[in-house]
Amino acid sequence: MPAPRARPSLHLPLAGRRAVVVGAGSFGTAVAVLLARGGLRTTLQARTTEQADRLRADRENREYLPEVDLPPDLRVGSVADGLGRADLVFLGVPSQGLDEVIASLRRRGLSGRTPVVSLAKGLTPPDGRAPTALLREALGEGRVACVGGPAHAREMVVEGAGLVAASTNEDLAATLAAVFTRAGVVCERSNDPVGVELAGAAKNAAALAAGATEGQGMNAAGAAAGHIFAEVWRYAEARGARPESLLGLAGTGDLVATALAPQSRNRRAGELLAAGVPAARIPQRIGQAVEALQSVGLLARALEREGVAAPVTGGLARLISGELPLAEWVALVRTTVPPPARWRRPVRRGYWARVRAWQRARFSRRPREALPPA
Repeated sequence: MPAPRARPSLHLPLAGRRAVVVGAGSFGTAVAVLLARGGLRTTLQARTTEQADRLRADRENREYLPEVDLPPDLRVGSVADGLGRADLVFLGVPSQGLDEVIASLRRRGLSGRTPVVSLAKGLTPPDGRAPTALLREALGEGRVACVGGPAHAREMVVEGAGLVAASTNEDLAATLAAVFTRAGVVCERSNDPVGVELAGAAKNAAALAAGATEGQGMNAAGAAAGHIFAEVWRYAEARGARPESLLGLAGTGDLVATALAPQSRNRRAGELLAAGVPAARIPQRIGQAVEALQSVGLLARALEREGVAAPVTGGLARLISGELPLAEWVALVRTTVPPPARWRRPVRRGYWARVRAWQRARFSRRPREALPPA
């Protein structure tokens, strides 16, 4: 008998529920704004008390999300305030530090029933694991979710976005979708968090690869992105993910948004790599963390451990680390031939399928056909 489905502590209606967003970067701030608009009593927790004081005084995140007013009912605190009163916790911190944040959740007073939602679009060191995999180990299956989709922070709060709320807990995914929808953002529900997270990791890597290759031609940029998506899909499939997660909003939708946006950190990082800027200096040039610079190497190692042939993802990791010159990277992209398709024989319809087809034709008043022979 299957185990009963775990249920989160948060259910509709949402009035009076408390949400905490840990991390006041651009995306964490944007999500906090939407949650407040969606009817939750929301607190944005900054990294330090000094950052929290600036946000409270300015009522705007001038460093990461300028010209976006914080709603009057959005509270601002610091991570030192704890999580004891939260009904729902969002982790808006880079994936590179996510393991430490997850390890601190109970110490910071997280309730044994409070769901936790990852906003990261990268993999966690040292093994390249998805954020929800770490959360499931720490908290259990039914309290974990993630958010993906094309959602540039500023546009999300000004114009809208297309989000994906993914959890194996149907109630939790529905609750998240309801909050974002109430805030004016389209939000798809998914029960494939692994696929949604790997889609986010793939789009970051692909956008960075396209940015690094665009100067050599649009065909090369498109081939780089396509190869990486195909390589990650083979890995995702082995881990039980579904194709629609990489094809839909969380995957190709987010890739288009990231690759086309002039302010995209991952695309800009690729352009700087192509210009000869060392990877270690790129975050300082951009002014924010660039998750793909670290997660591509983790992704390449994860694919290698799984036995997935991933020459382009591996080559991109070596380009980032400085081991592969740009000209050799472009040559690799242009000459890599994907594995052959897994050919499938045409399926011949069986006798009863042909009988049903004959019956449909007969009762739809089409000319009567002879019953097909056995």
